[in-house]
Amino acid sequence: MSRKKVTVVGGGFVGSTTAQRIVDLELADVVLTDILDGPPAGKALDMLESGPITRTDSRATGVSTATGDYSATAASDVVVITAGFPRKPGMSRDDLLKANYDVVKAVVEQIVKHSPNCIIIVVTNPLDAMAQAAFKVSGFPKNRVLGMAGVLDSARMSSFVATECKVSVENVHSFVLGGHGDDMVPLPRYSTVAGIPLPDLLPKERIDAIVERTRKGGAEIVNLLKTGSAYYAPSAAAVEMVEAILKDKKKILPCAVYLDGEYGIKGLFVGVPVKLGAGGAEEIIQIKLTAEENAALEKSSASVRELVNVLGL
Repeated sequence: MSRKKVTVVGGGFVGSTTAQRIVDLELADVVLTDILDGPPAGKALDMLESGPITRTDSRATGVSTATGDYSATAASDVVVITAGFPRKPGMSRDDLLKANYDVVKAVVEQIVKHSPNCIIIVVTNPLDAMAQAAFKVSGFPKNRVLGMAGVLDSARMSSFVATECKVSVENVHSFVLGGHGDDMVPLPRYSTVAGIPLPDLLPKERIDAIVERTRKGGAEIVNLLKTGSAYYAPSAAAVEMVEAILKDKKKILPCAVYLDGEYGIKGLFVGVPVKLGAGGAEEIIQIKLTAEENAALEKSSASVRELVNVLGL
């Protein structure tokens, strides 16, 4: 049986760490692409040479797409898009939005040509808007285009909960909905420690502090790193999604998907619980929200719609 094939577009920290995790877990053979000539091939060779030590037969190859040649990515089962510009000083959110839209558009056009049956996972920021762009440009059915955000945001919340409660992270399940930004919607009511709802274990002010830190999780790391942004947790989150798809796990994870009336939101990518399997987003799980939670989700989706409108999608 031939191994599955995953293409990771963008050989920066997020992309290369994603590729490494997929190879280490022996989930698939990986093609790492970048517009730079040399680094993707070098990183892939380095991963390949670690195989005898980590005991993995998954093969990594790295290619430059500077000439626009994506033929090495052909027949990929899953494509993870991490390519894009980081926000630089003096750059407005709209500047970043338009620059990364151009990147995602060019990438997706090539991906569709070479891997017409793949599932696309978008990691490029601003995430929800970039997922919407990939969906529109690809012409793929909505189940085959997903954004990675909720898995990361939930993991951040879970790590803070585990630290606060002094318990194993394996006991903690956190729930975060909405857009990947300051308006994301952590749901303490649906977050549990060994099945016990968070509000039964912690006072409101501690929960509020965890929610606030979750919302600012990415910015906290950016401020500490001084240059660049998080990549260990984002890559782990992307790989959890890849694994659920390749192994047809039917795993329920929070992902950015195209909503067509679910949660009262229409025609927009927003983070909600999704059943992930071989078909991609196989089912959107609808949970009952309080009026307050619903208002927070509406506010979050309004922020996403604003970005989508700027791009005219």
